[in-house]
Amino acid sequence: MLGLSRSAIVRLVEMGFVKPQRGARRAYLFSFQDVVLLRTAHALQAASIPTAKILRSLRRQKDELPAEAPLSGLRITAVGKEVVVRTRDTQWAADTGQLLMAFDVGVEAEAPAPAVIRPLATARGPAAPQRMACAAELFAQAEALESVDLAAAERAYGEAIALAPDFTSAYLNLGALLCEGGQCDAAVRLFTQGIARRPEEPLLYFNRAVALEDLHRFGDALESYDLALQLDPDLADAHFNAGRLHDELGHPQRAIRHYSAYRRLSR
Repeated sequence: MLGLSRSAIVRLVEMGFVKPQRGARRAYLFSFQDVVLLRTAHALQAASIPTAKILRSLRRQKDELPAEAPLSGLRITAVGKEVVVRTRDTQWAADTGQLLMAFDVGVEAEAPAPAVIRPLATARGPAAPQRMACAAELFAQAEALESVDLAAAERAYGEAIALAPDFTSAYLNLGALLCEGGQCDAAVRLFTQGIARRPEEPLLYFNRAVALEDLHRFGDALESYDLALQLDPDLADAHFNAGRLHDELGHPQRAIRHYSAYRRLSR
């Protein structure tokens, strides 16, 4: 569901970034904080940060942060192609430790302040790096607002997309919020808009397929799952969902093919 490969999750577990319990048949059972960290890794990956750089950055934070500032209590986001760590007072580049100009972003564990959309435009509009930095700030605000003010979170995600139309993670999060709020039609339109900007991103097709399923548009959902798998044949959840749909629609051979792929990828 987070869009992370099994190998990436296993590496995060092996390096101690997340410490899941073991359930039946040795299955991993993740805590809420584990999922927060995994979602952070997913957001960085969706922002086109290489997996090796994500793991390197998270390892550095785990080694250097004091005990009173746990990794799950910080904001770790992508600004352009860099991984940035933010606390109440400062922010720095995760790879180098170099301090960066601080935004007004607080520790995630605290109650977030209302999102304030500051006017950015000049006569010619802000430069691309400035737009991306502001979009990243809005994205962080939106994530914090999800637990206290969904409407404000939706507005902040929408503003982030307006500033940075290629910001995949903002499409994914806003679409999920819309669908959870019963607006799956709007979510499908949003994901389709994101696909027009990022046609190479399999998670946009996958999330659109989930929204189409909720609308009982099963044929369209299968088509969107197939497009996701064309881009990423190892997307296990897409195989599982497509197999389940084919099974329900009376296509046993297609279902078996997808279930077999899912089992192979889940080992």
